[in-house]
Amino acid sequence: MSLKIRLARAGAKKRPYYHIVIADSRSPRDGRFIEKVGAYNPMLPSDHAERVKLTNERIAHWLSQGAQPTDRVARFLGNAGLIAKPTWNEQPKQAAPKKKAQERAKAAAAAAAAAA
Repeated sequence: MSLKIRLARAGAKKRPYYHIVIADSRSPRDGRFIEKVGAYNPMLPSDHAERVKLTNERIAHWLSQGAQPTDRVARFLGNAGLIAKPTWNEQPKQAAPKKKAQERAKAAAAAAAAAA
């Protein structure tokens, strides 16, 4: 059984609120979970103390048992100092210019350098 530390949605329509839960990776997002270990309220400002609430000792216990956090939860845990802060690319590879656009940019740069 592979365990995940992930978000489970619990808010009303257009008013999101998430529980941070320990769940089997095969169970549905809002379905069965093992333990609730925190909460996340994205409606609050990012510097508000109640935006992310964590139960540090229980999270440390589940991490020692092999639970893997999802990307978003890993950010929360990194900010809380429970794990190393994850690194992520600011620009996804899909958003990078494709091959022909890169060739056109090189040609335009070469033409600008030749004109100067």
